[in-house]
Amino acid sequence: MPIDVRHVDAGRIVVDKPAGLLAVPGRGEDKQDCAWTRLLARCPDALIVHRLDQATSGLIVFARGEAMQRALSAAFAARLVDKRYEAVVHGLIDRDAFEIDLPLIADWPDRPRQKVDPEHGKPSLTRVRVLRRDPAAGTTRIELEPVTGRTHQLRVHLLAIGHPILGDALYAPPDVVARAPRLLLHARDLRLPALPGLPDLPALALHSPPGF
Repeated sequence: MPIDVRHVDAGRIVVDKPAGLLAVPGRGEDKQDCAWTRLLARCPDALIVHRLDQATSGLIVFARGEAMQRALSAAFAARLVDKRYEAVVHGLIDRDAFEIDLPLIADWPDRPRQKVDPEHGKPSLTRVRVLRRDPAAGTTRIELEPVTGRTHQLRVHLLAIGHPILGDALYAPPDVVARAPRLLLHARDLRLPALPGLPDLPALALHSPPGF
């Protein structure tokens, strides 16, 4: 099945990844079908820059060629790329906007899970803004800005404050998993900066509304 390509220019390709599809290949023959390999059929020069969890849907950018891969990777490392996610979580969040600042580390005995570890974890910061509360359902729709980009950061941070994402089979308790047919987390907005020395590639902003 072809991937949904949202933007193509001389240096960047942005696709809208469906939930359940790997972003990049994993280990084993059964983990080779992914957003990147599907994109290669259309854009053979596409190279990996960043990732989305398999269960997460939404926007992901690929580079065209090694020079652009280096430039985009540097922009991500310098936190010049603005990413916003949308999620539906269990419970009613009482604050309208706040930050979650909890260090994260791999939970080695229980990989691929991650966990909060104040002593040994890497600094991890997420900004949260409430979009809508649903008292009848007991859920909150939120916007998330991952200032850092740790593995499973948004999922673990929300679990840590008592508001796991609906449908999160890896982290949420069974009753919260059962409330949605998939993980209700979507990479909704992606803003790429203009890059030094590349005047033909201006800043780019894309929006993908969540399907939940």
